[in-house]
Amino acid sequence: MPKRKRVHKRDRAPHVFAPAVWPTWLLIGCVWLIVRLPLRWISALGRATGRLLYRLGHERRRITLRNLELCFPDLDKQARVTLAKQTFQHIGMGTLELMIPWLNPRKDLMPYFSIKGLSHLSNAVALNRGVLLLGAHFSVMDVISAPLAQCGPIDVMYRFNKNPAWEWLQFNGRKRYFDGVIERENTRQVLRRLKQGRVVWYAPDQDYGLKHSVFAPFFGIETATITATARFAKLNNSPVLFVQHTKNVDSGQWEIEFHPALKDYPSGDDSVDAARINQQIERLVRKRPEQYLWLHKRFKTRPPGVPSLYQ
Repeated sequence: MPKRKRVHKRDRAPHVFAPAVWPTWLLIGCVWLIVRLPLRWISALGRATGRLLYRLGHERRRITLRNLELCFPDLDKQARVTLAKQTFQHIGMGTLELMIPWLNPRKDLMPYFSIKGLSHLSNAVALNRGVLLLGAHFSVMDVISAPLAQCGPIDVMYRFNKNPAWEWLQFNGRKRYFDGVIERENTRQVLRRLKQGRVVWYAPDQDYGLKHSVFAPFFGIETATITATARFAKLNNSPVLFVQHTKNVDSGQWEIEFHPALKDYPSGDDSVDAARINQQIERLVRKRPEQYLWLHKRFKTRPPGVPSLYQ
C-alpha cells in the first residue's frame, strides 16, 4: 500500500482571502488605526477592552478564577476576583500594545524599555553552542520585539494559527525583527539554528497533552510539562536561561530581564528537569501574577485516573 502523503496544517487552512476570514481582516484594519494613536490612549483603550472582556467572557473568566484558586489558595475570593480583573486588563492592554510593532513599526518605543542582565545572554552566546532562551506567556509579548532583537542573534518559536489572516499577521510581524520565525513542531529547524550558534526563544508553559510531556509540580500541582527543553539542551550542549518581560505600570516602561543560565542542566532525569523549569517559571509569575496568562487551561491534562480540575 502506498504511503499516504502528510497534509500540512497550512494546506488545511482556508484561503487567506476566503469570506470566512473577512471579519478578521476588518478587525486588523481597525487595530491598524488604533495603533496610530498616542501610546497612553492605546494603553487606556486596552484596559477598557480588558474590563469588557471580563464581563462578557464567561468561560475565560471561569478558567481564570479557577486557576487563581488552584495556584493562590491563601487568597480569599475577593482578592482572586481583583487579581482576575487586573489580569484581563493587562491582557487587553498587552494585546493592543503588541500590535504596535506589527502594524505600526515606525512608532519608536525604544525610550519606553528597560533591559537588565544582558550580560547573562551575551556570555551564553559567546559559548557558540546556541542558547535556549525561555520565557512565559505574560501579557507583554511581541511589543518587546525591537529591543529583544537587538540583544543578540535571536530566533523565535510560535504556534501556527488556523486563521490565515492572523497567521499572516503574526508570522510577518515577527519576521520583521527576527531572522528565524519557527513553527513549534519544526524541531529540526530549532536544532539547526542552535548548531549555528543562534538563540531560540520559546515559552514552555502551556499544556500540550501527554505526548512528549511528564508531570511536574507547578504551584504545587502536578502539571503536564514538555520535555523538549532538556532534549534540545542535551543534543547541542546549549545553555538554558530565562527572560522575563513585563510592564511596570507605575513608570510606564516595559522591562526585559535576563536571568543567569541554569547550572547542571539537563540532569538526565526528565521529571527533575521539568520540575526545575516549572519552578523557574513560577518564580517569574509570582513577581507579576496579574500579567500572566491565566486564561488558558494550564492544568487541563491530568494523570491517568485523576479527574479534571475544571469541571
